[in-house]
Amino acid sequence: MQGSANLNLMIKAARKAGRSLVKDFREVENLQVSVKGAGDFVSRADLAAEKIIRDELMAARPTYGWLGEETGEADGADPTRRWIVDPLDGTTNFLHGLPHFAVSIALEHKGEIVAGVVFDPAKDELFWAEKGAGAWMNETRIRVSGRRNMSEALLATGIPFGAKKTLPAMMRDLARLMPATAGVRRWGVVALDLAYVAAGRFDGFWEREIYPWDMAAGMILVREAGGFAEALREGREIFESGTILAGNGELFAQVAKVLRAPE
Repeated sequence: MQGSANLNLMIKAARKAGRSLVKDFREVENLQVSVKGAGDFVSRADLAAEKIIRDELMAARPTYGWLGEETGEADGADPTRRWIVDPLDGTTNFLHGLPHFAVSIALEHKGEIVAGVVFDPAKDELFWAEKGAGAWMNETRIRVSGRRNMSEALLATGIPFGAKKTLPAMMRDLARLMPATAGVRRWGVVALDLAYVAAGRFDGFWEREIYPWDMAAGMILVREAGGFAEALREGREIFESGTILAGNGELFAQVAKVLRAPE
């Protein structure tokens, strides 16, 4: 595959972290049925994956800033660039022995995401994109779907859990959208949901209460695949709002009209 030095560095780091996660995943499948449980083990696996990524990226680009799910934010000598990393998106799936999780790495330059990598090590699917160079899955160019009718659309979302406060809004969303579509899926991995929109597997995706590391790489995948990615509320910044709506051009507008309609 052809890409910039930064993109190739991101791919190398994602694959290395993915190998570590797959090794640990084999252990967690056994641990999850034990009395003690696998929570502590998964936390260690998550931290180990982030350390692998950080060591790889910062060794090669020591002046870049950093934003990681596990290790937080650090300014770099170069204030215009930072890595945004989720070493294990889909921790709950991983914890329960479900082989659907991903490594997500994005590069931000002057407030814009310019490259992204989402790696699904369980399926050996590497999604990657760079500004102006299109979106790819392994060696194949990917595009958002061409579906135009809501009745044919397969959407994905995230259902709030734990202490999240947006369950009432999500229930309203589902009540409005489910009768009009071919279905809604909740797979628990934002990075892969967005990658699947980019690949045309899902026609659209939306979610609230999410973090930059959840969606940074997926955003550029969707956009470089010919789709749209915006905050749920029109005119807001995605990261500041903690929300995202993504889809192909035709269905994005239709779903946005539903989700942005007055309550």
